[in-house]
Amino acid sequence: MNAKLLRDVLIASGYDVVEAVDAEAGLALARERTPGLILMDIQLPGMDGIAAVGELKRDPRTAKIPVVAVTASAMPLERESILRAGFDGYQAKPISVKDLLAEVRRLMPEV
Repeated sequence: MNAKLLRDVLIASGYDVVEAVDAEAGLALARERTPGLILMDIQLPGMDGIAAVGELKRDPRTAKIPVVAVTASAMPLERESILRAGFDGYQAKPISVKDLLAEVRRLMPEV
């Protein structure tokens, strides 16, 4: 349900959206398409979001793509840990449309 909300809000706001079902597919898409921004859940099947953001940031092809964590982990220490892992932004679930769009605009001001 959160993925559908994110997709619908972003499309309605004029953004192009591509989706992946897991981290491995997301990494392949990022390398192939070089998106302007990645929204990534922390809890993913297989590889988790923390491991995936590490791979993105180590790869010269994807290192500069901003990555926003989307997670139910809303405790301050968890947030700090997630940002230290390499994420450029953080959105807690349930998603606030206003906060989400502000974060996307902050990281992708040219759109």
